[in-house]
Amino acid sequence: MPVLEAAFRVLNPATGEVLAEYAEATAADVEDAVESARRAFIGGGKTAGWGTTTAERRAAVLRGAAGRLLERKERLARLATEEMGKLLAEAVGEVELCAEIFAYYAEHGPGFLADEPLDHPGAVLQRRPLGPILGIMPWNYPYYQIARFAAPNLMLGNALLIKPAPACPRSALALEELLLDAGLPAGAYRTVLAGVEQTAALVSDPRIQGVSLTGSERAGIAVGTLAGAGLKKSVLELGGSDAFIVLDTEDLDSVVDLAAAARMENAGQACTSPKRFIVAASMYDDFVAGLAAKLAGYVPGDPRDPGATLAPMSSAAAARTLLAQVDGAVAEGATLLCGGFSTAAGEAYVSPTLLTDVRPGTRAYREELFGPVAVVYRAEDEDDAVRLANDSPYGLGASIFTADAGRADRIAERLEVGMVSVNRLAPSSAALPFGGVKNSGVGRELGPLGMDEFVNRKLVVR
Repeated sequence: MPVLEAAFRVLNPATGEVLAEYAEATAADVEDAVESARRAFIGGGKTAGWGTTTAERRAAVLRGAAGRLLERKERLARLATEEMGKLLAEAVGEVELCAEIFAYYAEHGPGFLADEPLDHPGAVLQRRPLGPILGIMPWNYPYYQIARFAAPNLMLGNALLIKPAPACPRSALALEELLLDAGLPAGAYRTVLAGVEQTAALVSDPRIQGVSLTGSERAGIAVGTLAGAGLKKSVLELGGSDAFIVLDTEDLDSVVDLAAAARMENAGQACTSPKRFIVAASMYDDFVAGLAAKLAGYVPGDPRDPGATLAPMSSAAAARTLLAQVDGAVAEGATLLCGGFSTAAGEAYVSPTLLTDVRPGTRAYREELFGPVAVVYRAEDEDDAVRLANDSPYGLGASIFTADAGRADRIAERLEVGMVSVNRLAPSSAALPFGGVKNSGVGRELGPLGMDEFVNRKLVVR
């Protein structure tokens, strides 16, 4: 995922209009946020800290947040559409998914926190919060990325500081307002518009007990290094170049429909969207022709317009970067079957693009293409498909399409990824752990594992 500049500036990618600008936090602002988080976590006097409130009290706040997300979903969705350009219907769906996440932890969180008996007389394992945790967030899903970090950690009792992406300050601040309205105590959750140097200082601050980043490999290395130097836990959700493996099917048209929809969601700006389509030789030509036809049917337009199916990328700069990658692939021998240019709708709009003949050893073979670009590879057999899928620095997710259940199980076992889906796209669910291996990062979010990262697993023997 590309690294953005530090200025907090809302620039509508569909129109080029600057909608808002925010000053970076001062050193005093950052200090106040950290100290407020520390105080909110531990409490004082007769006031219980967030870290020692009951699980039922925390669950009530999360339940209230879920309800308010649904009540405010239209307004929140419009903010996200204006900030990073996603289709309004997709933005509404994102807010609804966030409501599901908060509701899930409100319902299941108290159970996840229950003492776990161990195989020793009188021994139990307790799960207790660590303290203030920093979340460094990206721009592509401005609510969902925060929710999958915030909901489990608030349920656990950690206090949170959120450093949003430079392009998305309004949505982050709106989510903070919503959580405070739901009853979260002041200081337990704070949005900090920190610059690069301030963010580094936050990661290193001894009062911060852990850090979660969703972003680029470069940012992950920097944050992981700083966190390691401070002997604190980090969760790093980085890039992905997921494989979509098609070995056999009785309905190729439906598989092609899924392939196009998956690649074009959020204008292709999703870590988990399939970017490499690995197709059995017997179906390769038909798959390529069908996918090219589907991609050509996307209609660019204002993302608020229900008739538009192609949204802009997050910025004109992101579009230029992606098109330069496409041009580089073609220069190194790839075949461009469709797209590869900005549309008449604006510089941030990239026409859906399809590449074939991308060869090992070229940059396009190794890089993540973070936008509406699909690459199709021919697989000679099952082993070749697995080899191609695993020949990537990334290991986030993969999808397998086959009518043979045994074959699906064999391939799923061999894939070097954190998540596998069979005959379907990867589901988005609060109950399912999210995360990968290799350069896709370390750690897991969501599901029961979402509350098992920034936690003190305390042994008590009575």
